[in-house]
Amino acid sequence: MRSDNVKAGTQQAPHRSLFNALGFTQEEMKKPMVGIVSSYNEIVPGHMNLDKIVDAVRLGVAEAGGVPVVFPAIAVCDGIAMGHIGMKYSLVTRDLIADSTECMALAHQFDALVMVPNCDKNVPGLLMAAARINVPTVFVSGGPMLAGHVKGQKRSLSSMFEAVGSHAAGTITDEELLEFEEKTCPTCGSCSGMYTANSMNCLTEALGMGLRGNGTIPAVYSERIKLAKHAGMTVMKLLEKDIRPRDIMTKDAILNALTVDMALGCSTNSMLHLPAIAHEVGFDHHGVPAHGGGGHGLAGGGIVHSVILPDGDLVGVCHHRACDHQGQGMLSGARRGGGLVEFQVDVHVGIEGHGEVVRLALDLVYVGPGQGGVGGGGR
Repeated sequence: MRSDNVKAGTQQAPHRSLFNALGFTQEEMKKPMVGIVSSYNEIVPGHMNLDKIVDAVRLGVAEAGGVPVVFPAIAVCDGIAMGHIGMKYSLVTRDLIADSTECMALAHQFDALVMVPNCDKNVPGLLMAAARINVPTVFVSGGPMLAGHVKGQKRSLSSMFEAVGSHAAGTITDEELLEFEEKTCPTCGSCSGMYTANSMNCLTEALGMGLRGNGTIPAVYSERIKLAKHAGMTVMKLLEKDIRPRDIMTKDAILNALTVDMALGCSTNSMLHLPAIAHEVGFDHHGVPAHGGGGHGLAGGGIVHSVILPDGDLVGVCHHRACDHQGQGMLSGARRGGGLVEFQVDVHVGIEGHGEVVRLALDLVYVGPGQGGVGGGGR
């Protein structure tokens, strides 16, 4: 085991004395040491529930024969940091997270890792770290926020900015603006919509680094606790088989993520993060065509946009309900001038399929206004 570098042999007696100070038993010293990277804090709504996720991961790791050890990662709420000097500090945290996680993992010689991110720069930062460290790793995010409901319609954070504009234009009152404030973001979780956080958590699945449902199970669903336990169990299987992030995040996986990105209408910030992740695994995909044949082009000859907020009317929970969890990937509604769009996506099942690539045909259907869509409410 890698952790034997700090646990086994006469020369490591001083190290073992420090593990003794940590309360490690002799039995635990003989087991794999699994680092759990906790991004929990009390300032980011998408991270306020991560302590529960981390606890569930710990149970899963221990159940499967590992010794879970938690250490932290920072995270910034882009929504709270927006519109003032704080936004200058958001993007740089991605590399701070990658660097600091690399430092912790290699300094303490963990055998495997479970990453517990959720919002914006935190997810790609930990994916970059996973590629660098390259020990068996599983991701489990905190999950998306449930939609708010104001005036009989589902709302997300983008609705809040629109409400500010409506108030400035004099079309809603102070009381109506306050109603938006109090009802738009009703739960913990990453903001409900295909913003950066939910985009990157879905793309983590597409890359093969997260179990099915990682990007879509809402934060408040008990199903996410079960997912976290399974993530802890799964990392022990990866350790046993010595399956590492660079075995999973291959060139095909990166191209798969780019294709899924287009299919879901993900945040344009993914074009900041996917190249950075690709660079860490040794694939700089400059010149990859947006269209083309032979399985090397993206989008199957045409770009398809989903109807997930802010691009459309669906919220993250609708996307979860539309997912084919019995199949091999994610399903999404789409709009592209009407009619049926057949969209081929290579679903890289990664962790669950040991790097296998499965071909999945997504039938993405445009429906007119008021006719409903995948999960209801499509346009």
